[in-house]
Amino acid sequence: MNRILDKFRRQCSRREYCSSDIFKKALKDLEGDVEKASLAVQTLIEEKYVDDRRYAEAYAREKSSISGWGEVKIRYALSARGLPAETISAALSAIDVRGAGLRMEKLLDNKYRTLKDDPQWKLKIIRFALGRGYSYEQVQDYISRLSSK
Repeated sequence: MNRILDKFRRQCSRREYCSSDIFKKALKDLEGDVEKASLAVQTLIEEKYVDDRRYAEAYAREKSSISGWGEVKIRYALSARGLPAETISAALSAIDVRGAGLRMEKLLDNKYRTLKDDPQWKLKIIRFALGRGYSYEQVQDYISRLSSK
């Protein structure tokens, strides 16, 4: 058990993991022993190697700023990892709203340039933006500003 804990301590000191990711890894390494896997995760949480809130905030910042994801997609991805709604909301509040809006506009400007001559450009931009996790209201506001130019 100490060997596995040491392995996870090394992994967690290099990058952030949420408790569910570590639990899955521990379950695999411990050959399905749920009790030992839970104990390993609890030990790592107590030692501050694993912190779901810290993980969620880092994940939200990275996906928003580097990958250009919108709030909807980030919320969905974090909830798929089994994180509580309060943790997800706190993580989303850590995102730079102004910067995220500028990234969305830049992303959609680039997409618009490729679709300028397409008669269905609005529909395609909406579909693209919704797939990136932006809300319909954000996209509609962008399209109305673009149409008025």
